[in-house]
Amino acid sequence: MSAAEAPATEGGGPARGPVRPSGLLDVLGVASVVLDTEGRIVLWSPQAEELFGYTAQEALGQYAARLMVHERHIQLVGRLFADVMRTGRSWAGGFPIRHKDGSTRVVEFRNMRLLDDRGDVYALGLAADQSTVQRLEQDVALSERMVKQSPIGYAVLDTDLRFVSVNPSLEQINGVPAAAHIGRTLREVLPMLDSAPLETGARRVLETGEPVIDDTLVGRTPADPDHEHTWAHSLYRLEDTMGSVLGVAVSVVDITEQHRASLEAEAARRRLAVIADASARIGTTLELERTAAELAEVAVPELADVAAVDLLDAVVEGRPSTLGPSESAVIRALALRPDDISDAVRAADPPGQIARYAPDRLVTECVRTAEAVLLPQVKDEDLPRIARSPEAAVLLGRAGLHSYLAVPLIARGEVLGALDLKRTRNPAPFGEDDVLLARELAARAAVQIDNARWYQNARNTALTLQRSLLPSHPPVTTGLEVASRYQPAGATSEVGGDWFDVIPLDGGKTALVVGDVMGSGISAAATMGRLRTATTTLAALDLDPARLLEHLDKTTSALDHSIATCVYAVHDPHLRQCRIANAGHLPPARVRPGRPPELLDLPTGVPLGVGGVGFSSVTVDFEPGDELVFYTDGLVETRRHSLDERLAFLLSLLDDPARPLEEACDLLLRTLHHPDNHDDVALLIARAQELP
Repeated sequence: MSAAEAPATEGGGPARGPVRPSGLLDVLGVASVVLDTEGRIVLWSPQAEELFGYTAQEALGQYAARLMVHERHIQLVGRLFADVMRTGRSWAGGFPIRHKDGSTRVVEFRNMRLLDDRGDVYALGLAADQSTVQRLEQDVALSERMVKQSPIGYAVLDTDLRFVSVNPSLEQINGVPAAAHIGRTLREVLPMLDSAPLETGARRVLETGEPVIDDTLVGRTPADPDHEHTWAHSLYRLEDTMGSVLGVAVSVVDITEQHRASLEAEAARRRLAVIADASARIGTTLELERTAAELAEVAVPELADVAAVDLLDAVVEGRPSTLGPSESAVIRALALRPDDISDAVRAADPPGQIARYAPDRLVTECVRTAEAVLLPQVKDEDLPRIARSPEAAVLLGRAGLHSYLAVPLIARGEVLGALDLKRTRNPAPFGEDDVLLARELAARAAVQIDNARWYQNARNTALTLQRSLLPSHPPVTTGLEVASRYQPAGATSEVGGDWFDVIPLDGGKTALVVGDVMGSGISAAATMGRLRTATTTLAALDLDPARLLEHLDKTTSALDHSIATCVYAVHDPHLRQCRIANAGHLPPARVRPGRPPELLDLPTGVPLGVGGVGFSSVTVDFEPGDELVFYTDGLVETRRHSLDERLAFLLSLLDDPARPLEEACDLLLRTLHHPDNHDDVALLIARAQELP
């Protein structure tokens, strides 16, 4: 440190007393000794006093060799001294010296001849402890070797953030020679790189001294101008031994591959999360439209901004779905997400609509080839091949559609339709990873959609069969007003077993029947149809109800072990009576004006098809104004209440004998049929009337 750089006192002069090391020479503790031509000491520095142990007063005027050199080395030292003084050539090397305390240490010397302005000759000796010099040399060599050979890029920036030095690795990373860095800023050396975050961090490090560790920077350099790279960089403040800030050290590591691997791992994790979500959310019901909506809900916004689930109309109708090269695709839209009013949504077919897509449309290509169709970058000329109509193409262009993907819905080897995906707000184009994810979602959902399709077809078939076997309207009979209701089960597998009938008989009499075939589905509906036909045939024979049930029991036993419950009643308006027999069914309710409603006390009997047990008939009064309410167990049974509670509730609703029968049917069905009961309901109410 020069006097001009030394700490100043209040008087303006240099400070007295010890000064902290501020340079390499001070760290080394270099001693300066000046000798005259005789070898006497004429100048003695404070560092010499520390190195050799003699004060200036003790050293000045003394022969240096005698003071500092062992006796056995005096002649050698004398020859070296004479050679330097005679030739002017410097001498450097290690030499053992004697300390004042009697110890010996090896000192690195550099000796040279000096001339003053009068031509007088002197000898200058610079000395430092050899172990200190060697340690520093090792540190410098190690640091230099590490910096130059390290695969990590290193640079030093000054306090103005200009390059002071760079190592070969940073030259390679930046694609700029080291000489082109020196004295220039980051922006000047790397104009393609957004260096503002790094510069901001470097200034903060200069101000606070707190390092920045492994921060990331993404961009391009002249080394690879066509591809983005990711670097991890660390920043450290450099200070001298006095604590003065010298600049910033920068280390740079290219972590592009690791970053890409991390992004791929995150994308894989996201795909697994979407697939797991799809497994939990798709197929919660066997409703076709709901299953399709669940698929669309999973796809938005994780995979697309707009998702549509479309099925070939032939598939929905149960017909073959194969398309020829010149055939259009007739598609029924099942689901659309999101359900907002954006242009992209308005361009799509609303759920429930059937549209015809020409052979050149991409969705037609998807369902015809059973292959995914991907347009990473949608151009204006692509829009007509995506949209169904020119108007829809305009809407898609206005919505900013920039990437399109359609994947087929395939189940059991049959193409059902397509999952149609569009990106408008998400700036990333669809890629191969998105195709894989969309295919996985489509594969999982297609099975559920196919199940729902077959379920719906089976349910429609069972309902059609059952409705065809039930009377559309009860016939007009003598002395009776009749109303009825039938409500099918909510599930396909539970459709089919309940029936009712009103059968006119000779003599103005009427047979009233309500039954329930145990089991479900089409087979139960078919069995019900056969029993209804047998009942109608037997009723024409004017048999006693108990006798008729005996014949039905034999018929049922012959129907593949079928079992059914049934109540059969014959109303005689002239006798104002009903004769009733029960085969394991719930008892009818009787409502009479001025009296509380009641359940008829009938012998329960056994269900039809059990065999070997007889049936009994009971005659009950049935005056004009009286009502009989026949029903199946689907009306009253629930999982949370006892049957007695539910039957009591039924009677409580029959509190108005004057209520119109149609209203009474609606009231009972609306109030009693519980949502968690997925059984059929058959309801028949008959009210006796005065004969004309």
